[in-house]
Amino acid sequence: MSGSTPRPGDPCAFVVFGALGDLTQRKLLPSLYNMRANGLLSRDFAIVGVGRAELDDAAFRDQMERGLRAFATGPVEDRVWGEFIGGLHYVRGDFEDPGVYRRVGERLEEAERDHGTRGNALFYLATPPATFATVARGLGAAGVLAETGGRWRRIVIEKPFGHDLDSGVALNRELTTAAREEQIYRIDHYLGKETVQNILVFRFANGIFEPIWNRRYIDHVQITVAEDLGVEGRGGYYDQAGVLRDIVQNHIFQLLTLVAMEPPSTLAAEAVRNEKVKVLDAVRPMSPEQVLAATVRGQYGEGFIGERKVPAYRAEPRVAPGSMTETYAALKLFVENWRWAGVPFYVRSGKRLARRDTQISIQFRRPPLLLFEQAGVETIDPNRLDILIQPEEAIAITMKAKQPGSAIALASVKLEFGYRSMGGLPPGTGYERLLYDVMVGDSTLFHRADIVEAAWRIATPVLDLWATLPARDFPNYDAGTWGPAAAAELLQRDGRRWVNPE
Repeated sequence: MSGSTPRPGDPCAFVVFGALGDLTQRKLLPSLYNMRANGLLSRDFAIVGVGRAELDDAAFRDQMERGLRAFATGPVEDRVWGEFIGGLHYVRGDFEDPGVYRRVGERLEEAERDHGTRGNALFYLATPPATFATVARGLGAAGVLAETGGRWRRIVIEKPFGHDLDSGVALNRELTTAAREEQIYRIDHYLGKETVQNILVFRFANGIFEPIWNRRYIDHVQITVAEDLGVEGRGGYYDQAGVLRDIVQNHIFQLLTLVAMEPPSTLAAEAVRNEKVKVLDAVRPMSPEQVLAATVRGQYGEGFIGERKVPAYRAEPRVAPGSMTETYAALKLFVENWRWAGVPFYVRSGKRLARRDTQISIQFRRPPLLLFEQAGVETIDPNRLDILIQPEEAIAITMKAKQPGSAIALASVKLEFGYRSMGGLPPGTGYERLLYDVMVGDSTLFHRADIVEAAWRIATPVLDLWATLPARDFPNYDAGTWGPAAAAELLQRDGRRWVNPE
């Protein structure tokens, strides 16, 4: 979005496969409602839900209204919902049935005639990952992805984009057989967060940071995505995925690219994504020996989150009693280019940790001269820049200052900027910006095929070795802690320590 009052998205039909699932009701429909309330959704708009249940349009509308009122991020105004309800339609069918895609095409023609969508359509695959290729093939075979007469047709898929390098490549091949790469939007809801989007502005619109954003001044970088929740009813999926696939390979690697990328020539989507893939290409995949030395995996046992006792991962519903799936992962990575050679990037993510927190910490090198020995100061902690992403959205710099008084005594102080100081953020799900970008054709915040494959090239050797050598110490950290002891040792061997959010 550019300017203070962005234009509404293009007229279109929003076709959602898996319309009766949690993602649609918890995230997509509330996001579309918020966009309408904030003037970001075209008046010429329709929703076409596709699912297996026997529903007509009226029953579908009733179910969507119940879902919206249950999961909306703010009060639901009857006036705004009234603008929606007439544009909700339903198509029943099995995703394996070619006929369902023909019926979707017919509904799109009706939406163009009745709702002024101009033939534009956004196809959102809110379905299990195993069906992505099936739905894409069905849409392609039915001809509904064809962009003729000035209309656009775009596909949105959720992660995971495959489960390793081979499957990621195969999925990309299936998608690009059905549609052009420019029509495919691989969505990552982390990239819709304001603080994530602000990283590029912070780096490249402030002349004081870019000159020191390199190996000469930065000692190391930490990226933490911590959750205090368990698998929350997703045990069947999570036990096949694990945290490396679920969080590290996509969310964390995308944060890493934003921190490490070179300035793009413009803010156009392809210029930004070109620089991001260069970062991932510069991360050398690990040998088996390097995986053993530079990675840590963990699985939580029972413990306490606050005062509430929670079960071990292996006791969660739909998790195998002897599961070897990791719920914690920490990696030490190097971006081997001229800017970052020799600077370690420590990344970690885990379930059932001490608190929910996502942040990036940039630790600078210590001052080269110690001027304060006579004052009894034996060491000076380095300056640190923290980019807080959730639950708080803020940027903080930790620096040294003299305490008031006649003696020279140093204290750590923070210079902090919070997004709330700018008037607060409107209630949202985190999807609003991303859905808007699809509607206006801006793919900057979405994964391109080569970005997906580059990320899998880093993650797959780790996954392969972990599969070959099952962990012998699971569970190896208590719920409510900051993870296994081996993760702390990973940094201690380098004379460093994790920045645990306060």
